[in-house]
Amino acid sequence: MTANRLGFANIVERFKTSSLGKEVYTLARLKDKFNSEVAPAMLQKFSYKNVMQVPKMEKVVINMGVGEAVGNPKTMDAAVTDLTKIAGQKPVVTRAKKSIAAFKLREGMPIGTKVTLRGDRMYEFIDKLFSVALPRVRDFRGVSAKAFDGRGNYTLGLKEQLIFPEIEYDKIDKLRGMDVVFVTTAKSDEEARELLKLMGMPFREQ
Repeated sequence: MTANRLGFANIVERFKTSSLGKEVYTLARLKDKFNSEVAPAMLQKFSYKNVMQVPKMEKVVINMGVGEAVGNPKTMDAAVTDLTKIAGQKPVVTRAKKSIAAFKLREGMPIGTKVTLRGDRMYEFIDKLFSVALPRVRDFRGVSAKAFDGRGNYTLGLKEQLIFPEIEYDKIDKLRGMDVVFVTTAKSDEEARELLKLMGMPFREQ
């Protein structure tokens, strides 16, 4: 096994143990990178007058839709379990805001689950996503650089939870996709794009 493969295996095992709570691990690598590399680079490129003007990550929101829970409520438990393993934090169940007869949906029924990450858990998840999960996507060539909302926030759609090292193929009931929303303090998409790029987001070549 090559040195690169050994390094990748070590990263995967580290994230498995830290996210599942089997060891106490403080992930400061990405936060240190922001302070030592990303912030100075942003300060120079955009000529901010004060370091406090440099955009930073505010939070990461992970949404997982569970439409089948309308007919089978037990599927919600499986989705919550998967998202808890992935995020390292207990998610909340989202419920329908109004009734839709065509879908047999009543107001208040559970239709998904989501979790909001901040601080160290946010940095741990981002590092895991960039370093381990996305490279495991089949035929991965990078993510789109156009999925910004005009206010400095970026949404990334993932097709299945199996790309995360905590999820075991034999223990899932179904493949589930999710949306990962990166909320930044950037005032423009250009600034947010540069921030995510410097932090390691593998944008696809246009």
